Amino acid sequence: GDNYGVLPRPCRALVLLNPQSGSGRALYDFQAVVQPMLAEAEMATTVFITERPHHAHEKVRDEDLSQWDTLVIMSGDGLLYEVVNGLMERPDWKDCMKKPLCILPGGSGNALAASINYYAGYDHVAKKKLLTNCTFILCKGLHTEMDLVSLNTASGKRLFSFLGFGWGFISDVDIDSEKYRWLGSARFTLGTLQCLAKLRVYQGRLSYLPATPEQGPLPAPRDPHVPVTNGQAGHVLPLVGTEAPGSLPPDSLLAPLGQPVPANWTVVPEEEFVLVYAIYQSHLGTNLLMAPGARLHDGCIHLFYMKAGISRVALLKLFLAMSRGTHLDLNCPHLCYVPVRAFRLEPRVAAGIMTVDGEALACEPVQG
Repeated sequence: GDNYGVLPRPCRALVLLNPQSGSGRALYDFQAVVQPMLAEAEMATTVFITERPHHAHEKVRDEDLSQWDTLVIMSGDGLLYEVVNGLMERPDWKDCMKKPLCILPGGSGNALAASINYYAGYDHVAKKKLLTNCTFILCKGLHTEMDLVSLNTASGKRLFSFLGFGWGFISDVDIDSEKYRWLGSARFTLGTLQCLAKLRVYQGRLSYLPATPEQGPLPAPRDPHVPVTNGQAGHVLPLVGTEAPGSLPPDSLLAPLGQPVPANWTVVPEEEFVLVYAIYQSHLGTNLLMAPGARLHDGCIHLFYMKAGISRVALLKLFLAMSRGTHLDLNCPHLCYVPVRAFRLEPRVAAGIMTVDGEALACEPVQG
């Protein structure tokens, strides 16, 4: 039932590459693995090597993008996050967000690349095999839509996220392990063990709008006439008469932060958490299949939260099971999963790390 577009032949691609991502092999891998395949597929590449944080953000925000048929990100998920938010700052964002984006894994986590590999029906692979699979997908040129989630923070930021928002244990591992980037994906294993040793509990209020009234395993088909927060990129339907040309899509499901959540929302009774993670794709990392039922554009936020009181051994068992996507089969009483269309998280104090698509955020109330 998916609708696919196809890239033109020959094709012109702008490749945005971060040479420092992951273990620092992105440029070498691009030249050794990717370029020969793209040349055979009649894809002409312009390579833009980033030199500092936000370099890609500025490039896609300010550049005339009409000279390229697709934007290719060869890095980890953080560079794609920069690109998406740079595109959404353009006055012509509606048109630019229709330009196909491709992710080629060059980082440590590579969650979106692993998700797309999974959706394509390929076997679970990592490193060079994952890169080859993703490059092959690019060579074939098929593209389809992907959900974006709109996030608002108490300090007034509006962010667009393609992968996930987290607070607590998972975000701690992500950011605390940055100093081990040279280890590649093994940095997360080391970070997990360190965070287990000093397991922390975070206090706050979590609320959400269930995806379906009965909270089934997957959301009902979306009514195309209802505007949604996590609308498909470039296909967000505005509330009639509320938008000036070029303005961003309205967050029609959200009440302003500081006001109570709407009456049809659920407020989680517990207020002590080990982690909260809202993910929109299947994989949290190359070896972490967190939401096996997720799809690129299912219109759904897959919300996981872990209540305080879980033992370190039980937590470690869950993460080991997550490598196979079987963590929910353990029926752990501390782990809750619900498909939602919107959520709000209000920390009681500004403690703990928040992340969006693997990038650190200040700890404050946020909703999406």
